[in-house]
Amino acid sequence: MNTRKTLLSAAIVSCIAFSAHAQQAAPTATDLDTVTVTGIRGSMEKSLDTKREANARVEVVTAEDVGKLPAHNVADTLQRLPGVNISSSSADEGGFDEADRVSLRGTSPSLTQTLINGHTVGSADWFVLSQGNNVGRSVSYSLLPSELVSSVEVNKSSQAKLQDGGTTGTVNIITRKPLEFSKQFTAEGSIGMVRSDQAKSNDPQYSALFNYKNEENTFGVMVQGFSQKRELRREAQEIPGGFFQIGPKDPVALTNPDLIGVNVPGLLGSTLFEQTRERKGGLVSLQFKPTDTLTLGLNGFSSELKANNYNRNFMMFGNSFAKVQAPNPGYVVKDGVLTNATYAGVPGTNYAVYDMIYRESKAKSSYVTFDADWQISDSLTAKFQAGSTKGTGETPRQYIAEVTLAGGGGASWATHGSGSPIDWNVGGDLSPNGVTSFGTWGNQQVTAEDKEKWATLDFNQYFNDGGVLSSLDFGVRFADHKREALSPEGATPGDIWSALKNGATSNYPNGFAGDIGGTFPRNIWYFTPGALKEAVTNNSTWLAGNDGPTGRHNYGAEWRVKEKNFAGYVQANFRGDWWSGNLGLRYVNIKQDIDTYNAVSNAADADVSSLFGMWERMAFQNKRKRVLPSANIKFDLDDNLVLRVAASQTQTLPDYSALGASSYGSDLNRTGGGGNPNLKPTLSTNLDANLEWYFMPRGLLSIGAYHMDLKDYIAFDVVSRQLYSELTNQLETYQISTPINADGKVTGVEVAYEQPIGEYFGVNANYTYANGTTAHTWSDGSHNLLGTSKNTYNVGAYFENERFGARVSYTHRSSFLISLSGTNPYYQDDFGTLSASLSFKATDWLSISLDGLNLNNPTYKYYQTAAIPTSFYSNGRQYYLNFRFKY
Repeated sequence: MNTRKTLLSAAIVSCIAFSAHAQQAAPTATDLDTVTVTGIRGSMEKSLDTKREANARVEVVTAEDVGKLPAHNVADTLQRLPGVNISSSSADEGGFDEADRVSLRGTSPSLTQTLINGHTVGSADWFVLSQGNNVGRSVSYSLLPSELVSSVEVNKSSQAKLQDGGTTGTVNIITRKPLEFSKQFTAEGSIGMVRSDQAKSNDPQYSALFNYKNEENTFGVMVQGFSQKRELRREAQEIPGGFFQIGPKDPVALTNPDLIGVNVPGLLGSTLFEQTRERKGGLVSLQFKPTDTLTLGLNGFSSELKANNYNRNFMMFGNSFAKVQAPNPGYVVKDGVLTNATYAGVPGTNYAVYDMIYRESKAKSSYVTFDADWQISDSLTAKFQAGSTKGTGETPRQYIAEVTLAGGGGASWATHGSGSPIDWNVGGDLSPNGVTSFGTWGNQQVTAEDKEKWATLDFNQYFNDGGVLSSLDFGVRFADHKREALSPEGATPGDIWSALKNGATSNYPNGFAGDIGGTFPRNIWYFTPGALKEAVTNNSTWLAGNDGPTGRHNYGAEWRVKEKNFAGYVQANFRGDWWSGNLGLRYVNIKQDIDTYNAVSNAADADVSSLFGMWERMAFQNKRKRVLPSANIKFDLDDNLVLRVAASQTQTLPDYSALGASSYGSDLNRTGGGGNPNLKPTLSTNLDANLEWYFMPRGLLSIGAYHMDLKDYIAFDVVSRQLYSELTNQLETYQISTPINADGKVTGVEVAYEQPIGEYFGVNANYTYANGTTAHTWSDGSHNLLGTSKNTYNVGAYFENERFGARVSYTHRSSFLISLSGTNPYYQDDFGTLSASLSFKATDWLSISLDGLNLNNPTYKYYQTAAIPTSFYSNGRQYYLNFRFKY
């Protein structure tokens, strides 16, 4: 018996049965007229009005003014809604000061679908691992500046007419349209500056908008542009790959058997990351009404983010000595961890390894769409949309130096649990003169491409006979999607060290990592980016166009996933005197073609080869068909009290790299990841109820509960695989984390409160509880669901009159499981962020604002267990000063 469908069917039938006995013939709530909203109070009122009128569970953020959201990043704004979480990274790049991914209701970002004006947007990332190895279905919000946004809708309950793909919900970013403007001519612009206090940098921020429509309101054109630069500096302690366990066959086990099974740090790093982010792009939108019943639209968007970055990680090299050398007497083992240890220097042993990695990186997203809205008759409308989108992430060059130091110098460390950095030190010569060996890798072109072409045709049939059935939505959608990772060429290194060892150097900044705490090396030198780039470029041979055994075509880093998606739906919309709702079915038919490579050691088994090794081509095909039901019902219990109940099934396909990625690994700790082409889509059976009390204008108190039963959720297991090592130039055994299907569930509660106080003040708060578990058992014995924070809350207050405005908000998220670090589960600890804004309306055409983000200067902490930390990141505060002009 299929209990999932039985439960869902019962819930849907109950909704229908209840509504069939309710009174009929009341007019349905109509869509809100398009209005221009200014100010915090007006924006909040419009958001609540939209939420109240909707027939499904919807959260709305409306711009305070054209293109101005209550934060400088769309994701940062969304995190203040109940049930919404944000994260600042998509792979293992660690915590940054800007939100980049959005997730809903205690799940991973890949289960939340992001659309622009109802359609898909191609996305890619600037970080090299996100370009090839950790490629999800979530969208990078770093490419979507808030200046383009009119409003954002978060659909928490499903409807058949919504595009499938968001198991937990859909975020729809809505841009402005030319004919929506009230004036014939509109011109706006902003000139600003961002101050990053940790980077000690002041950088420009520009944006502009021009809109024209004719007097007849039949033709309009809007042009927007933006150019924004920002320097960032992140100071950190990192433990790449986490701790490892001493095995019974390790040499130290013979002399110290009490250390067998004890966890020891493999790498302890003092890490400095610096980056310049330059985002440029724009949006062009045209609308034309040849008749009163037909509106045509053409839209084009492009955003490019240049994100060159330099990461330096000076590390104690525990992997090189902790398995073979016994610590001095007096070491301490507590809770299975070697918490305090000192190692005497042994000649010939390197106790430190230092990675200096300068990458030229960029990401780009674009789309072109054509729309036609046709009022066929008084009761029938049709909308056609066709478009294409492309996202590209590229790391064309990587300049890397890896040196060993502290030869014979010894090492020591002391841990203090997961909440505090590890105190550690290494002896010996740590200067450039103390370098004992040099290596390099990765000067390889890496490109990710994400493309989709689609067409949709939607109809809406209205019924004006006063019956229960008010309208019928039906339509079809076809999409052709391709995601691939490419690494076709790269450089063979020559004698780089001879040119680099006397190159220009600099030092970590004064006060480095002072906000993190702990005692570890801070006065560290590094080669300047220019010296590193020059030495690598002038002493390497770039090999392009060579796909054979003497070329640098890294087939092991390449894969491709192609998907053809056909969907059709029908949705019936109902109404009565004090209720409304909808019931629908969506049919989805998906074909996947997956191409990847598998490393082999026998030339007879190889289809292709290069300097990186030999591979056989692997091809897989999946076909998925499913009918997804949904039902929503809304009861207007009185003039101010609304009850909503929803039930649905939703589906999300596995991440692209989870399906296609070839196995990859780190040569330092012999761990890595890989794909699984046999993964099934995640199917969620959802139940949702919410009670909303609109007790005064701009006032709301709501409480809701939800449950998601997740079939074939994605977890990770660890297997041993042979991979080519660039350090040993041969196949080695790596521990590889691979995705698997495992069932899970999430049950939660959401509470929201908003209230104006007097004429000018107001407060808002919300709280979300999410309890997520999976049937999969992680290596630490837990059953945690990826991305689930049990507790999330937001509190805020504002003041606004005709001239001045101010607001302050604080957001807190409890700890959650991210993924595997090496072979170990790792988590992000509790964190909170404080932001504030001041605004002044100088004239009708000039306003000035000053926003502060991360004002509490949070330290982002990651850990493996309660006794084992993983990393600590400090990014500093950011201040935005803007002058906005309107005509």
